[in-house]
This record gives sequence, structure tokens and C-alpha cells, in this order.
Amino acid sequence: MTTWQGWHQFVTTEPLTPPQPGQPPRSPEERLAYHSAFVTIRTPAISQLATQVRTLMILGRHQQTTARPSLIVTGPAAAGKTTALLSVGRTCHLAHTRKNPTPSGSAHTAVPVAYVLVPPGATAKTLITEFARYLGIPTTPRMTQTQITDAVCHTYTAAGVQLVLIDEIHRLNPRTTTGAQAADLLKDLTERLRATFVYAGIDVTDTPLFSGTRGAQLAGRATLITCGPLPARHGPREPFRDVITDIENNLDLTHHKPGTLPRHAPYLHQRTAGRIGSLTRLIRQAAITAICDGTERINKQSLDAIRLDHLAEQHSRPTPKR
Repeated sequence: MTTWQGWHQFVTTEPLTPPQPGQPPRSPEERLAYHSAFVTIRTPAISQLATQVRTLMILGRHQQTTARPSLIVTGPAAAGKTTALLSVGRTCHLAHTRKNPTPSGSAHTAVPVAYVLVPPGATAKTLITEFARYLGIPTTPRMTQTQITDAVCHTYTAAGVQLVLIDEIHRLNPRTTTGAQAADLLKDLTERLRATFVYAGIDVTDTPLFSGTRGAQLAGRATLITCGPLPARHGPREPFRDVITDIENNLDLTHHKPGTLPRHAPYLHQRTAGRIGSLTRLIRQAAITAICDGTERINKQSLDAIRLDHLAEQHSRPTPKR
């Protein structure tokens, strides 16, 4: 999805749908493919991010003289940051194209959203080259960073990019010379492009990104959205159980009894530490196993047999001390 062609395919592919009443049963192969990809569960972080993005895009629409306000999605690994970023980007893209359809016969398609990954050990030149690669802007090794940046700003403006999503922002380290130059490049882009920037990274507030003068500038312009583990309880609500219910409602198993998974909410919270990524992986793997072995249901025993990511396993099954 870090090229326009890949992004366009992602946003225009019809989203998966759960089984519908009266719909003919799907084959095991179809259901295996469905649980492998699965639907996007709308978490509180996705809802909060969607609202903030919509507001900031309106706020910065007519801003001319300074950088527009931005957003940073932060949180631990497997907390659903990238899923939230992509979900909101997809919604923004589709809303824009519905409101501004491409004229019949036009060869130019609107590009409302750009999605860029910060490369490992990013320098200003490698980072701006990723921006160029997204829209297929030709570059050569002999081109300077300034030349590539000028080409990117011209092309992004002409294409009408309104939302720039930058993932893996924790890879930037402004304490190094190259990292500082890359951070300065991003600041330059936010001032030259008429777009709202949304960053996502692992535990950003614990990285050098918010340190020093450059960190103070970023902190002064960016709203922080924490995409952390869901608590078992939040006042009278039980957000983690609500997400489990949503996931269960989207399963496609022939013998699964509704309400089984929400009853195991305390166990599932302990297994996953409340991380959405670990939770959805656990239930999807259990569903695939249930289809493969013919049981067509998920229970605590089948959940306990699934080995999760190392981070989740360390939390739920700590290695005994010798």
C-alpha cells in the first residue's frame, strides 16, 4: 500500500462481510479465506481518530502561513495503530471520491490520501524518496534531496493530496544528524503541502522524537491519540467485552454458540493483555482451526491451544524463574 496503485486497490476492494441471514452457506475454503483476512473491528481508537482527522482537515483547509495541526497515533506493539490508520485513510479516500467523482473521460484520478512508511535508518533523502515512490515520481541517484522534495511538493499539490499517513514514525531519531535532517524534512513538508499529516508509531512519547527543540515543535502542533490496550472496565462500560462481542458476531462457524466468547472476557484479557491485535489473531486462529478440524466452534480449550505472539505469551504465560 506504499504505492498509489496498491493503495487504490486496497480502498476500492469491497470489504469483507460476515454471513448474512438467508445467505447460502459458504464453502470451507471461502470461510478460511474470510477468517484469514477478516473484517475491521471498529475500536474506540478508530472512532476517536476518525473524529479528530475530520476536524483537523476542516481546521487546516484554509490555513496558509504555518504548518497545519497534525495527529500522532501512539501505543505499544499489537495495539491496532496501523489498522486504525488504514481504516481512517480508507474512509477519507472513499468520502472524497464520492463527493468529487472523476469526470467521465478524464485520465487524472484524484489522490486524496498518501500512505508512507518511514524506512529503517531513515535519512531525509531516503524518506523523501518514499514520498516520491508512492506516486511514481521518477528519481535518479544523481538527484539532490532538494530536487526530489520540489518534485514531491509539486506533484502532491497537483494531485490534490489532502491527508498524509506516515507509519513507523518511531524509526526517526532526531538526536542523530541524519534523523534530525529527516525530522526537518517532515516539518518542511507540513508547511509546503496543503494536507493534514497523521503519524503512527510505537510508544512515540518514549522515543527521542519528542526531545529537544524539534520535539517541542512537533509536540506543540500534534494531538496525541493513544491506541493502547483496552481495559477490562472503564466506569460502567466493558470496552474489551464489547470488542469481543463484535468479533464473535462476525465469525462464520456453523456450530459456534453466540455468547461463548464474551463469557470468557476475563480469560481473553489475561491472554492478550487487552491488545486488539493479539485478540483478533487469537480468535481468528481458533476459528480457522475449528474449520480445519471440523468442530466449527470456539471454546476456552481451543483458545488455550493457540500459541500467540511472543509478547502476549510472555504476559499470559511468563517463563518460570530458575
